[in-house]
Amino acid sequence: MNTMTLHAAAASNDVAAIRNLLATGAAIDARDERGRTALLVATHANTVGAARALIEAGADVNAKDDIHDSAYLYAGASGHLEILKMTLEHGADLKSTNRYGGTALIPAAERGHVDTVRTLIDAGVDVDHVNNLGWTALLEAVILGDGGVSHARIVQLLVKAGARVSLADRDGVTPLGHARSRGFRTIENELVAAGAQ
Repeated sequence: MNTMTLHAAAASNDVAAIRNLLATGAAIDARDERGRTALLVATHANTVGAARALIEAGADVNAKDDIHDSAYLYAGASGHLEILKMTLEHGADLKSTNRYGGTALIPAAERGHVDTVRTLIDAGVDVDHVNNLGWTALLEAVILGDGGVSHARIVQLLVKAGARVSLADRDGVTPLGHARSRGFRTIENELVAAGAQ
């Protein structure tokens, strides 16, 4: 069977076609020209039914494409919560990292995905993991966030989870320093209350 057909079925959320293709021998983790499995295509499209069918049939939730995204990492970064939860239930590698050397938690924090951050913390992702830029999830939530309600809530969640609040970036600037320089008062107050320097 043509592996692109499985990818197309994943993109269009055609669960019946996915089941038929798999039943007739389609390779579940076959790659497209970008190195993506059908599950990763479904994750990009947030086609939950397709992702469920593929995961339940044994698709590899940790298979990475040419730019080091997996269904688990992409779902976390994009806030695709239903697919993320399925990957966590089916062996997601919490230590796996994206092309920036970051765990799923770091882009989730940066992009303001509160429920995703909570889910990843509860799953046991290292809250103090440092990516290739020298940033933790806490630093990214402050540096790349907008200081609004979602990012303030993420800072609260990270603090509650035991994130090291004074862990500085490569230039020696702490999350508190970044929050102050950006005028993020709510986040600044949260960090000060947690003993940040």
